[in-house]
Amino acid sequence: MEPKMFCYQCQETAGCSGCTMSGVCGKKPDVAAMQDLLVYVTKGLSAVTTALRQQGEEIAQAINHLITLNLFVTITNANFDKDAIVARVRDTLAVKQTLLGRVAQPDLLPDAARWTAEEADFAAKAATVGVLATENEDIRSLRELITYGLKGLSAYSKHANALLQDDAEVDAFLQRALAATLDDSLSADELVALAMETGKFGVQGMALLDKANTEAYGNPEITRVNIGVGTRPGILVSGHDLRDLEMLLEQTMDSGVDVYTHSEMLPAHYYPAFKKYPHFVGNYGNAWWKQKEEFASFNGPILMTTNCIVPPAASYQDRMYTTGAAGYPGCKHIPGEPGESKDFSAIIAHAKRCAPPQEIEHGEIVGGFAHAQVLALADKIVEAVKSGAIRKFVVMAGCDGRAKSRSYYTDFAKALPHDAVILTAGCAKYKYNKLDLGDIGGIPRVLDAGQCNDSYSLAVIALKLKEVFGLEDINDLPIVYNIAWYEQKAVIVLLSLLYLGVKNIHLGPTLPAFLSPNVAKVLVDNFGIAGIGTVEDDIRLFFGENA
Repeated sequence: MEPKMFCYQCQETAGCSGCTMSGVCGKKPDVAAMQDLLVYVTKGLSAVTTALRQQGEEIAQAINHLITLNLFVTITNANFDKDAIVARVRDTLAVKQTLLGRVAQPDLLPDAARWTAEEADFAAKAATVGVLATENEDIRSLRELITYGLKGLSAYSKHANALLQDDAEVDAFLQRALAATLDDSLSADELVALAMETGKFGVQGMALLDKANTEAYGNPEITRVNIGVGTRPGILVSGHDLRDLEMLLEQTMDSGVDVYTHSEMLPAHYYPAFKKYPHFVGNYGNAWWKQKEEFASFNGPILMTTNCIVPPAASYQDRMYTTGAAGYPGCKHIPGEPGESKDFSAIIAHAKRCAPPQEIEHGEIVGGFAHAQVLALADKIVEAVKSGAIRKFVVMAGCDGRAKSRSYYTDFAKALPHDAVILTAGCAKYKYNKLDLGDIGGIPRVLDAGQCNDSYSLAVIALKLKEVFGLEDINDLPIVYNIAWYEQKAVIVLLSLLYLGVKNIHLGPTLPAFLSPNVAKVLVDNFGIAGIGTVEDDIRLFFGENA
């Protein structure tokens, strides 16, 4: 009998309540069970490392990286490979058992820290440790809110780790917070406080990744990106990991193979360091959820460096490769730890046997408006605001997805007054970044800061504008927030914005299913969190009756 599942960590969860038969994402119940178990044993290991830190011991970097990658593996659409997940459970248990003997009072640790078993017992244990194991609805909601925020934080940390950047405070907090979700003595108020603290370390984790990326590749700059194709075979790189892209570009030099970005990898074109590669041709396609059609027409192999995987069609599954946290059964996986050089020779050889990509569109799109670039334009932007040429900025960051209701974001962008400028990051931009929205005095009306990983830029821009305008409260800025969310990186972005004091954020197309009515009320009452309405109503809400 196939195991039961319950998962509601993404926006597309069935009926906006929870996937119970199979994941809308394509995740099967047996994979969901092993992901639940991996989260459980990772929390157990985190309780052990937290106890050891309290004893004054240091935790090895490799263990921090193990915990971070474990969480990343369980993010929506990252890894569908049951065998790979089971292997990580085994490895985590082995590490935990080694450390457990160093804990002074192991009997005080939670059950998850002391549990160990053979693989034959994994399925039975997984059935008892999923989301619904926490019976109280509000405690469950808060534990999941924190856990999903930590999953998002793990993604930022992992990408920084790949560039040999670590933050011991972020690692220690992530593990302490994971362990806290096992603590039955914590009240709802204490968990709310921990969720806000998660936002604090979300900002710190995003700052770490921003530092890692810009030190390695330079500050993003205004760039026109080709969306057509060349005449040579190509490799399509999707996901978020810039270090993977860099290694692939180095290994494809003079190979006769071109490299293209897809979806969240588009902003790689904005970094100066990547512009030295003449075979880095452009961006192919749109947001992650269109990949079945776009991967088929690309003709060459695809490298998935992180989420977001859509279960591949048979027509191209043999052309899909995974690396890092990503995995899919039947797809070749390219190994490599942070600091190691990965061998991409197999995917390069595969590309040489393939036809060039089929063109699906042509032209250019403009991006590169991360914080350094926008602040370089600060005088021009401030003058435009003071003169009334720019009335408001609208933060439309976040994620795209399959739901038809997400057409709201295209319609909303089209309906914005001509004196409004969109600030965006993440794949949500594909709902409007190819529209001809024009500019305001040379300032494009869509300012794309980059990946969802680059949402930090939007916070830096807001804080700088607050300083420039001499405001006491960030909410007095002419900025409104209308954010599309999908998975757990959007959760850490939300918690980070709340920590920075941002209020009246609108989330859509639905509010998260993991927010219980009482927890949702806390967010509404304290922070003004709201859902979306109709385009017409929301334009009036943000801009007034005469918008």
